[in-house]
Amino acid sequence: MRVFAISDIHVDYDVNMRWVHGLSSADYRDDLLILAGDVTHRPRLLAECIGAFAHRFAQVLFVPGNHDLWVLGESPEKHSLHKFREVADIARDCGASMAPYVRERTAIVPLLGWYDYSFGEPTDELLQMWADFRACRWPGNDGPAEIAGMFARMNVDPPGGEPRRTITFSHFLPRIDLVPLYVPRKHRALDPVLGSVRIEEQLRRFAPEIHVYGHSHINRSVRIGGVRYVNNAFGYPQESAIAAKRLLCIDEI
Repeated sequence: MRVFAISDIHVDYDVNMRWVHGLSSADYRDDLLILAGDVTHRPRLLAECIGAFAHRFAQVLFVPGNHDLWVLGESPEKHSLHKFREVADIARDCGASMAPYVRERTAIVPLLGWYDYSFGEPTDELLQMWADFRACRWPGNDGPAEIAGMFARMNVDPPGGEPRRTITFSHFLPRIDLVPLYVPRKHRALDPVLGSVRIEEQLRRFAPEIHVYGHSHINRSVRIGGVRYVNNAFGYPQESAIAAKRLLCIDEI
């Protein structure tokens, strides 16, 4: 079984959805796909995309990203925790899983998360321009630190018994040094909303060989502290320089 990874598919763009439907229905029948968030905030398109992947792969593993939890245009009473539960139900009904997956001696473990400003404090400009602050609503007006803590508590603990080879994955970045040095200074204003050190703390408890992440739209494969960190974002249609627009095989189990 080959293990493929992709994130940030953003099928709100027709060209991105056409790419999903254009994938072979035969080549991946024995393989697994890690889908690391940011599919769409539209439930119908989410079901269509996950269903298309589930039709092509033996197993699809999924974590939602920030875009998936937007409540734009929905009832004012509906908050993003409601949306999270709806997204989880859609993923399950369409054939994907948000639970750890074990095959032979390998475990693949999803890690939910959010950003919590542990990568830096947001500027006033970022607070004005970052869409999540308008498109997401949270019960009790919780802030990013509370939201990140809530998702962290949903994650499973490492299993007991004999040690397994492990792959972990999240939507958000687990460490800020995954942002390449070539990223212009003007774009580093986004650092506070890229991820959380909580994710790094949790993944290290699993001692993974590989960690897959998304969100930054910058394709990378880099080894830090014994872990290979991989981002294979599909990205927006115009992002041809930093996103490869392809499935990436990261392992075989």
